[in-house]
Amino acid sequence: MIDGLVVVDKPRGWTSHDVVARCRRIFGQRRVGHSGTLDPGATGVLLVGLGRATRLLRFLTALGKSYEGEVVLGVATSSLDDEGEETGRWDMSDVSVAQVRVAAAGLVGEILQVPPMVSAVKVGGQRLHALARRGVEVERQARPVIVERFDVAAPVEPGIFPFTVTCSSGTYVRSLAADVGAALGGGAHLRNLRRTAVGSFGVSEACTLEALERSAQAAVLPPAAAMRDYAHVEVPSDVAELVHHGRPLDRALVADQDGAGPLAVLDESGQLLAVYESDGTALKAAVVLAAG
Repeated sequence: MIDGLVVVDKPRGWTSHDVVARCRRIFGQRRVGHSGTLDPGATGVLLVGLGRATRLLRFLTALGKSYEGEVVLGVATSSLDDEGEETGRWDMSDVSVAQVRVAAAGLVGEILQVPPMVSAVKVGGQRLHALARRGVEVERQARPVIVERFDVAAPVEPGIFPFTVTCSSGTYVRSLAADVGAALGGGAHLRNLRRTAVGSFGVSEACTLEALERSAQAAVLPPAAAMRDYAHVEVPSDVAELVHHGRPLDRALVADQDGAGPLAVLDESGQLLAVYESDGTALKAAVVLAAG
């Protein structure tokens, strides 16, 4: 069984589950998962965990994301993107790029966002998108998200504005596009969404599925690299033995590390042993990647 991380460039029209299924076939193993669903109509970075590295995926899901796409002014859709049915139309031909930038700037910072009905969020044990397919709409609680940047470029054609967004995990970019339209007194939807980065994992190191078919092993990053966006510490062999058994660690052993974690604990050869988190007084094992 291969343990590691693959940065995949997901093609348009594929679900994240489709990519996982293809990776299971390519690598010949069942233990494969992904971090952070990417909609079928979107392309770009999808992190795929293999073997024991699937246990690290929850930490990768929490990383910030970067996207590029296009806001289409004047048309609202049921899905907030170009795959839904039209629900409204406005003449917004006189809206300038300066006005769009002002609307986008109003969405930068910590905001409350209601998950769209086409999202994978569960309400009452059911996925919202499953309810939406049955024509059911339910009340959803707004959630805090952080939009660090929302930059808008000049239109590529009338009413269509390219943009780039950097945001926290859990942010719905399609909702940002729709909110821009609403802020301008009309409606809008999203098209051509591409995720350009998850944390430090960018499209420049992402592999297409065709490339994986040709050279799968070369694309696998070791588990330690999967945790590269988090603090890490190397421990001597006596401490490594404690880590192998998931024993709590005294914070004094890693006194130079601040915060609650996650903290990647490596052995002296740089292999990832475990991920620890703090309970305030000690570091406790959240995930142990012990052999066997």
